[in-house]
This record gives sequence, C-alpha cells and structure tokens, in this order.
Amino acid sequence: MSRLNQKWLLWIVAFWLVCLHVGFAAASDRMQEGAVPWVQWLLDGIRSIEGIDVCGEPVPLANPEVRERFEREMLLMLGDPAQVVLWLKRGARYFPEIESTLAERRLPSDLKFIPIIESAFLPHAGSSKGAVGHWQFISETGKRHGLNITADVDERRNPVAATRAALDYLTALYREFGAWSLAAAAYNMGEEGLRTEIFLQDCRDFYQLHLPQETQRYVLRLAAAKAILTRPERFGFVLKPEDLYPPLATQQVKIELDQPVSVLLMARAARTSYKTIRDLNPEIRGYVLPSGFYSLTLPPEGAAGFPERLKTMRMQAEGSAGTIHVVQKGETLSGIARKYGIPVKALAILNRFDMNKTLVPGERIRLSPTVEPTSIR
Repeated sequence: MSRLNQKWLLWIVAFWLVCLHVGFAAASDRMQEGAVPWVQWLLDGIRSIEGIDVCGEPVPLANPEVRERFEREMLLMLGDPAQVVLWLKRGARYFPEIESTLAERRLPSDLKFIPIIESAFLPHAGSSKGAVGHWQFISETGKRHGLNITADVDERRNPVAATRAALDYLTALYREFGAWSLAAAAYNMGEEGLRTEIFLQDCRDFYQLHLPQETQRYVLRLAAAKAILTRPERFGFVLKPEDLYPPLATQQVKIELDQPVSVLLMARAARTSYKTIRDLNPEIRGYVLPSGFYSLTLPPEGAAGFPERLKTMRMQAEGSAGTIHVVQKGETLSGIARKYGIPVKALAILNRFDMNKTLVPGERIRLSPTVEPTSIR
C-alpha cells in the first residue's frame, strides 16, 4: 500500500473514532437527560410546596422534622403514579357526594381526602384490624355511629351511609379535641388512645406529639394527598374529562321488607342483574336480604314501580311448583342436590345449612334462589 493510501486510511479511521466518541457521548447525555427529568420532576414538585394546610390548620413545614415527614409521604405517593391516577379517576365519582354533604354540614372540604388515604375509594377494602369500607370503620365504632352491621348487611361498605357516620364521628372528635389534626389522629388511633397520649405528654399539638408511627404519618398523608389531588397537573397528572369515572346514574328507592327476600328476585324486579344489585349496594353481604327498612340503590330504568313488581314476583315465586323439596327419611343434602342437578354448595348456601348437616324428615329445602326463606317453614 502506498504511503498516500496509508495516510488516507489513518485519516478515515481517526474520523470514525471521533464520530464514535461523539455518538457515545451524545447517547450518554441522552440517557442522563432521560433519567434526570423524572427525578427532577419529583424534587421540583415537593420544592414547589412552600405552605399547605389541612382543614384550615397550617402544616408547619418550616420545622425540618415535619418537612421531612411530609416529603416522605409526597415521594411515596408520587412514586406510585398508577395509584394517583386511580385516585383521580375514582375521585370524580365519589367526591361530589362527599363535598355536598360536607357543605351541608359546614365542615372542611379537606375531610374528603380521608377515604383516599384510608381505602383508595374501594368499598370492600379491609384491614388486618377488621376495618372495612371507604372510611375504614371497625365494627364497634361503626355500630356506635348508627351503621347496621350484621352477617347479612354491612353498611360500612355503603359509601353514603359510611360518609354520614364518619362525619358524625369526626365532628364529635373535633368538638372534643379542638383541632382537626387531632380529630384526624383520633379517628386513626382511637379517641381513648389520643386522650392518654395528650395527658402523659402534656401536649395538644399534633406535630409535637409522639404517637404510633401510623398515626404520626396520618395527617401528613392527608396533607400530601391534598397537595397532589388539588393540583395534579403540577406533578404531571393531566387527565381529560373522558379519563375520569363519572358518578353512577342511579336512584334511591326506600322499601320495607316484612320478611327476608331473595336478592336475585330483587334484581329481577329492578330489571337488572344480581351483580348490578350487589355492586350498587355493597352493604348486602349474601343472597338474601333480611326483613327491615332499606334504601336501595337501583338503576334508573328499574326504580319506577320496583316495590309493586317485587311484591308480584314474590307472590308468584311462592306458588311456583318444584321450588321446594320435603325431606324424606334417609335423604342427604348431597343426594337431594344430585337429584335436582344443583351444586351441593349452592343448596347449602340457599338454605343456610352446614355442608355436613343431618337432614330431618319433613324438613323443607329451597331449590330456587328466588324462593322466600319463610315460605319453606
């Protein structure tokens, strides 16, 4: 190879090495630019919050320890963007009803964020301590504030009933403790526990009280949820109206049942499905609604004339042939199930029997989910 050709070859190699170096450097810069904005977005978001209040009470962010606690909650929430998106979507469905009730009672609108941090607006959410529903009532507290909680009905799961009870409870707590931060803390840990800590520590400032970790985080989580959900676009959450879950189109129908009624029969009277009745009325826990007074949530198309249709269908179901089996000597639940082609578990559920129950001759067994339990006696 001539010296001229070698010289040109060296120039070409050098040129390509320079290009590769520049390319790698640019790629590295792009990788860094792709990572830094996400982290910077988080940092800019929490830095932008210079002051925030909960129910009109300022959160003392000038206190470094409080600021650190607040930023922890902000970062944990923003670090789970899918959950924040779900909060925004579900909030569009449930916030209007809560806001209306808060306005009627002249209570702080920030209380609407409690079900967000308690349950993420999931009516069947439950805790290891037995708390249930949007507002996470334990059974004893729920009953104390007027909720019907039995094996058949659990109003902790009903958003409207639970909201009423929760606001009754929070109002009572505010009257006792004199600050919404303390009322929220008592809601989380129980009023007796908070009374004890206030007495032993001789302090009535939530931010200066040494409380259980969950409770120390509670009001700061409330503040963080408010900061994010009141201005979500600041943190990159820009949802269109069609992205949100609208309030469900329903009507309330008040009805008094003089005897237990099949939920499936109610669904047919409401011109809808069993699933829809259970979804719209999450407080219903089984296949039969006991006697009593109820406010049912129904689809609009099935609300008008519902009581009359239900009455007619109940009468027709009671007179239907082949819906009751009278137990003969030696018969078993599994044998009767095979005879009629019904799953034995379904037969046990319909009649509220144990799977291993010994049947008594003359006992009447329901064979259809639309038959009234009282009609088999």
